[in-house]
Amino acid sequence: MRIGLISDTHIPVAAPRLWPQVYEAFRGVDLIMHGGDLMTPQVLDWLEEIAPVMAVSGNGDYTGWQRSIAPQDARLSESKVLVLDLPENRRLRIGLVHDFQLPEAPPLRTLEGLMAHFFGGPVNAVVRGSTHRAEITTVKGVLIVNPGSPTFPDHQTARLGTVGFLDIEGSRVRPSIVQLS
Repeated sequence: MRIGLISDTHIPVAAPRLWPQVYEAFRGVDLIMHGGDLMTPQVLDWLEEIAPVMAVSGNGDYTGWQRSIAPQDARLSESKVLVLDLPENRRLRIGLVHDFQLPEAPPLRTLEGLMAHFFGGPVNAVVRGSTHRAEITTVKGVLIVNPGSPTFPDHQTARLGTVGFLDIEGSRVRPSIVQLS
C-alpha cells in the first residue's frame, strides 16, 4: 500500500490551485492523507480525483484569509486514525492531525498524552502538518512524519515544496519525502 501525504496547501492564498506536480507525484497512490490548512475544502475534491482522501482541519482553516467562519465539510475533523490489518494478526494505527506539538514538555505535554488526546490511545505513526517543514523522525518508537507544504514550504514564499509517502509492505512502514520539481 502506498499513502500520499500532504499538508498546508493554503489554497487559494499560496496558489490558485494545486501544482500539477502534486497530481503527478500522487499518481498510483492508494490513499491520500491531508494534514490540514487546506483553507478551501475544494482541495479535497481535487485530491479525490487521484485517490480516496482522509483529511483533518488546521488552524488556518478557521481564521484568516478574509474569513471569520470556517467552511463546513463533513470530511474534516480535528484528528483521525487509520487502522490497517497486517499479516500475523497485527494492526497498524496511523494518526492524522494538524498540530502535534513536539518536543515534549513533561509533565503537561507528553507523547503519550498527545496520542491519548488526539487518537484515543497509542498509534504506530503520526502524520502531522502545521510547520510547513518536511520531517521524518521517531519519538519513543513512534514514527512522526510531516510532509511539509507543496505550495508554501518553510513559510517562505509560494513555490514548489514537498509531499510525503508511507509505503507499507507487510508490517514494514517506509516513510519518504519528495521535493516537487
